[in-house]
Amino acid sequence: MTNTATTVPDAGPFVHPALFYRTQEEYVSGVGGFVRAALRAEEPTFVAVPEAHLNTLREWLGDDVAGVDFADMAVLGRNPGRILSALQDFADRHPGRTAHIVGEPIWPSRSRSETLEATRHEALINTAFAGRPATILCPYDVTALPEAVVANARRTHPTFLENGRDLASAAYVAPAVVCADCDEPLPEPVQALTLPYAAGQLAQTREHARQWLEGTSLDPARRGDLVLAISEATANSVAHGGGTGTLRLWTTGHGTAVAEIRDKGHLANPLAGRRRPALASANGGRGLWMIHQLCDLVETRATGTGLTLRLHLAP
Repeated sequence: MTNTATTVPDAGPFVHPALFYRTQEEYVSGVGGFVRAALRAEEPTFVAVPEAHLNTLREWLGDDVAGVDFADMAVLGRNPGRILSALQDFADRHPGRTAHIVGEPIWPSRSRSETLEATRHEALINTAFAGRPATILCPYDVTALPEAVVANARRTHPTFLENGRDLASAAYVAPAVVCADCDEPLPEPVQALTLPYAAGQLAQTREHARQWLEGTSLDPARRGDLVLAISEATANSVAHGGGTGTLRLWTTGHGTAVAEIRDKGHLANPLAGRRRPALASANGGRGLWMIHQLCDLVETRATGTGLTLRLHLAP
């Protein structure tokens, strides 16, 4: 990359540019050109973008699609907290080679809550991949996305591509700064069931949650997923969050079930739960990783007073 605007931190062989596009032609030219260049270099290539863009890119690439792994980001990244694990899994399958990845985690119909967690994800990419041979290109529709979202993209990407130029971002900041800014106060529910818990009460708390979920719009399988996620979160809370916590349960106007776990703990590793834990790890964040895989959205708030997880599952 050519750093013409400012000096950015040296991440070694890792490159993380944003692609700012305004038209479909700019999108296809930027993303498609990136993919074809990776294929010419015979490097492993993964494209995770929303389905409409997938179809356009497949048509543009023609026979070259055979050399690319594709995923619908609206499915893979419905919960932004599970994207990083998928990107690292792809890179891990190609040891000793430079992974070329297109990841589009934010699009105009994303909710504000999803966008905040996707912004956190974009910042943490820089930590997770630092020193690793990989290039992750992240497209942003600068005409349809709010200005604040585009501004955050300049803060989370050391470099960006715009109007055919490759520039360093003068707005880039350390991942920890962006993550702290994402910890804005969560909106309060209109009404919620509140269940304090402590060691020795987890089975009872889990049963209360199971009974409450029977009155929601979730089908039995989805209710089971949320009960399992609550079980993992409350167990982590007792083990690492001071021994006690509070579970709150409510539904939104769209029928989404929300479980909130609060305790006095803190998140020592911001990547916990976002990377697939090693099988041999004694305490590798398996519970948090499972929670991210089960839920449609996981909102994390780490403050000086404690840790809050909000788990969302839609019908």
